[in-house]
Amino acid sequence: MIILEEKMQYVPPPPYVTNLSVPPPPFPGEHRGAAKLSDLPPYLLLRIVYMTFPQTPRIDEAKIERQRKTLCWLSMQLRLVNRSFYIACEHLLRSTYLPAYDSMIRPPYSSDPFPLSSSASTSSVSAIDTLQRETKVLDLFIALKVHEDVMVDDSSLHLERDDSFKDLFDLMQPRSRLEDLVRDYGVRDGVVHTNPTEVNTPSSSSTILRMNNSGTGSASTSKQPTGPVPVSFSALSISFSPRRVGLVLTASGRKRTIVDAARMRDEKLEVTAKKLVRQLKVWLSEG
Repeated sequence: MIILEEKMQYVPPPPYVTNLSVPPPPFPGEHRGAAKLSDLPPYLLLRIVYMTFPQTPRIDEAKIERQRKTLCWLSMQLRLVNRSFYIACEHLLRSTYLPAYDSMIRPPYSSDPFPLSSSASTSSVSAIDTLQRETKVLDLFIALKVHEDVMVDDSSLHLERDDSFKDLFDLMQPRSRLEDLVRDYGVRDGVVHTNPTEVNTPSSSSTILRMNNSGTGSASTSKQPTGPVPVSFSALSISFSPRRVGLVLTASGRKRTIVDAARMRDEKLEVTAKKLVRQLKVWLSEG
């Protein structure tokens, strides 16, 4: 209990702001509308998605089975709500199923399915639209895997077929991985570009003689762009077979194979990609 002296005078607190035209906090002035769940910071939204997983088992159902059903629910329903939930669900699904995906990669193929770090930003659009084409194969694998896991848990008569993932890892995975490698090597060698505003073509120096008022000349050097113009990666695709691969260019709605190369069955994709990039460089130089 606090006893105040009667002689003590009450002093009011100072105002929030000296300018009376500005409203005091925590009111910002204009009404911003009702807050939405998707307006939460990404780390909080991701935490909410994590908390949807069961923490304790039921009597009639094992904990691991309920977790698989939750993963299927994330893939089939929750991630379709909006972009924020899509990004949060994809983060969890990809990190969960990446070990299973890597175990299905068949030698001598390699894998790098996650989006490029250079294209990542805080915007939801760039987080969804990635240049890494193998990411789409990983997402297809997840969609198939979550369905198969739930079917196996629901019925003992359901047998997971080995050929369910055959097309993914015999054709789609090595083809998309090869396209990503062609992009990496092509950008490095200046024959492929991913952004038209960042095209760097080889340049040659030319000397220009300028005459001043005194009659003497001064030489200046200017760079004139020469050499082939890089091809847009969005217009390139790969035709893939165990013995031969080709680089397909799509222009004006028409597709044509511009370069192709033979490959051995045990040949690494990195070696094949370098072959295609070398031939693409020759094709561009020939006009």
